[in-house]
Parts: sequence; C-alpha cells; structure tokens
Amino acid sequence: MSFKKNILCIGAGYVGGPTMAVIAKKCPDCRIVVVDISAERISQWNSDNIPIFEPGLDKIIKETRGGNLFFSTEIEKGIKEADIIFVSVNTPTKTFGEGAGMASDLQYWEKTAHTIVENAESDKIIVEKSTLPVRTAEAMERILKASNRNIKFEVLSNPEFLAEGTAIKDLLEPDRVLIGSHKTEEGLKAAATLVDIYAHWVPKEKIITANLWSAELSKLVANAFLAQRISSINSISALCEKTDADISEISYAVGSDSRIGSKFLKTSVGFGGSCFSKDILNLVYIAQSYNLKEVADYWEMVVKMNDYQKRRFVQKIIKEMFNTVANKKIALFGFAFKADTGDTRDSPAIYITKKLVEERAFVSITDPKALDNARKDLEGIERLAAENGEGSGNSGIADGHGGERVKLVPDPYEAARDAHAIALLTEWVEYKDLDFEKLYRSMKKPAFIFDGRNILDHKKLYEIGFNVYPIGMSHFTHFE
Repeated sequence: MSFKKNILCIGAGYVGGPTMAVIAKKCPDCRIVVVDISAERISQWNSDNIPIFEPGLDKIIKETRGGNLFFSTEIEKGIKEADIIFVSVNTPTKTFGEGAGMASDLQYWEKTAHTIVENAESDKIIVEKSTLPVRTAEAMERILKASNRNIKFEVLSNPEFLAEGTAIKDLLEPDRVLIGSHKTEEGLKAAATLVDIYAHWVPKEKIITANLWSAELSKLVANAFLAQRISSINSISALCEKTDADISEISYAVGSDSRIGSKFLKTSVGFGGSCFSKDILNLVYIAQSYNLKEVADYWEMVVKMNDYQKRRFVQKIIKEMFNTVANKKIALFGFAFKADTGDTRDSPAIYITKKLVEERAFVSITDPKALDNARKDLEGIERLAAENGEGSGNSGIADGHGGERVKLVPDPYEAARDAHAIALLTEWVEYKDLDFEKLYRSMKKPAFIFDGRNILDHKKLYEIGFNVYPIGMSHFTHFE
C-alpha cells in the first residue's frame, strides 16, 4: 500500500505514543513510525503490554499497529524516509548548572536535532511536540541549517494539551490544535501541511495557527493558569480549616460564576504530573532571564503554594495522630498523581512517603496502576531510613510483609491491615466503593482517615468509627 505522507515521531513516551496512535487511526493514508533509543520501550509498544496506561489507547494500538503504525529503534532509517518529523523527546527540569531546578534540560532535544541533520537526505518539516522554552525553535533552526547541505528544514511548534487519564479523548475531541510557524511563504506552507493532517478529524475552526513564539509560550501559560487555579483553591482550604467554612461549598459557589467556571477548583493534597511544576518553573526562569522579577515571583508562588499544601497534609497527619507517627503503619491509597493513569512523576505521594519515613512511620502503598513506578520513585528509601537511625533489617522497599519501612501492596484491604491510618492520595473511583467497615475492623484503634481528595463519605466513615480528616472542611472525630 502506498501512503501520501511518511510521518516519524522521535520519542515513544506519554505524548509521542498516544498522539501518533490517534493520527494513525484518523489518517489511514499516512504511514506513522514511532522511534526511540530504548529498545525495551519499543518492545513494550510492540507487545500486548504497552508501557502507558491510558483509557482507550490499547484498543487503538491494536487496530493500527502493523497496518500504518509501527514502532522501531531504527531512528536513522526513519529520518531518511520521513516527510514530517515530530520531536517528542523528554525535556525535564535541569538538575545541574545554570538554571538548575527551573530551566528545561535540552540535551536530549539538541542531540535529536543533530541526529536529524546527520541523517536527513531530503527536505523535512520538523514539528516541536516536546514542551520547550519560548524561542527554542530558533535554536533548532540554527542547528538544522548549520550543516550547509542543500536540504531545507521548516520548523513548526505544535504543543500538546493532553491531560493524563483523558489523553485519548483529548486527542480525538480537542478543545483546540495549535500550530506555530514563521509567517513566511515556506513557513505558512509547512503549517498548512500539518493543518491538513489534523483536519482529517478536527474541525477547521478548532485548528489555530500562530507565530512560532506564541505557540511555544502558549503551552507554558496554559499549564501555569491551570496550576494557578489549583493552588488558589488549596490556599483557601487552609483558611477554611481555621474558620469552619466548607471548601466544597466555596468551590461550588465560586465555580458557578460563568466568568470563572468550575474546572480545576477541587481542593486536594496538591498537583503533580510531568508538566505543571516544570512548565511554571520554566516560565519563572524565562521571566528572570528578561529581568521581570515581579512576573517571576508571581508565578513561582503557585509552585510554593503547592509545596505548602503537601507539607501541610503531612503535618496534619502527624499532629492529629498525637504528634507522632513513629512505628505506626500508614496506608497510602493511591500513588499516581491523578486517577486513570499509572504516571507518578512529581506525584504528591512521593513527598508524603519520604516525609513519613523520615518520621519513622511504616508506609504501605496501594495503587491499581502505579506500583511499578512507585518502586522506581522510591529507590534510595533505604538510605533515607538509614539516615534516620534505622538498622539494615528495618529499611527499604518490599512487596512482602517483613520489617521494611515501605511496602507495595496491590490489595487495598491487605495494605490497610493493622494500619493506624489511611491517607487517600489519588482519586481512583474504586476507592469510593471499598468496604470501609471491613477496613475499619482490620485496623488499629483509634483508626484515622485523611482524605487528600475529598471523595469519600465523611459522615458515614465517622459513623463506622473512623476519625476523619478531609481537606478544607470540618473534621469528624470521636475525641472530646
């Protein structure tokens, strides 16, 4: 079968894999190849156990894989054959040097640009899909044009606006598709080519074209605005707990204002994921680099408020459990940063687990999708336990029930057995349907529940016998 376009995506991660799967489904006249340097990851994409959990993704992969969707480690071959190359490599926050803790680490992105130059044999459209600082496309162009070869590269910015857990729906029914290009004849022609790809299923009025710099900055600003709403309502939750106001009533009243709307106004233990903190700190760093101190300070406060909310949650657990959790078992229900995903990047649960271990608690973690990632995130917990005076037989991570400080337990009932408290950290719908009377009977008394997502029936839990501590609401306790 002949295809009208050959599309390559470099990077088989949370963005590249799902995005290319949907393009393959909606554009049967296009041949899509997803490449990655990780042979293990590519092997997973070619198996029945794909590396990413997203509702609906596995079905699309099965429909398209081997037809017009392919996963490969042959990066050089893919570059040679492609008409359009999506760059979707990891751009984490720098952990070293200038801008450490704020700026994006662009080393993988730059290596990709050089690899494209070295292997391209014909004109290419290069599409930035990774979240990048504003004006990064300019650097990409300089690398691509430095080869002095008679090959033309046109760079576009096409930022992703996906929410994990609803990524497939977001791709199939997007609020908008944003494409940034130079306003030159060549740039507009390249943008029109990408518009035609998305127009296979996205209404034309939802495909927005802009200049390169506006498109790059729009992604950072969108995530900053969403995170700002979460930090705003979380800041009010602390005030509610001091004044006996109810954060759920305030969220409803404020969200009913059509100028504000109700989305992202649910209080929680804090936001996580790969984007919010990273993108805001990137925005902060950019503002600082232009000497816009007040702008930088304003947005940095969104992240500081999120850190405060996580810290406040742990402090509440310690305070309400008689000012100590030493040698007490705390069951964490949920480790993913949100429901319907196995992603744990920057999850509040990571911080909370480590802080509880610092306080010498025993932590039992359960999650329907995220335990494998939890194990990776908590590597080094042995050292943390040792730094707090633990012996070698009382530290580390385990799947069993020995003396380890942290246990990963798939069954929530087993995770809560003999626990002094449950801390609900992820809003998995199945947690609402658990038999809490059974859980209560298996736990130490007095039994505590700290609802970090406010999804449980607090009054019913109190009637069962629990001491219940939601966020931003009155507590339900049996203590006089």
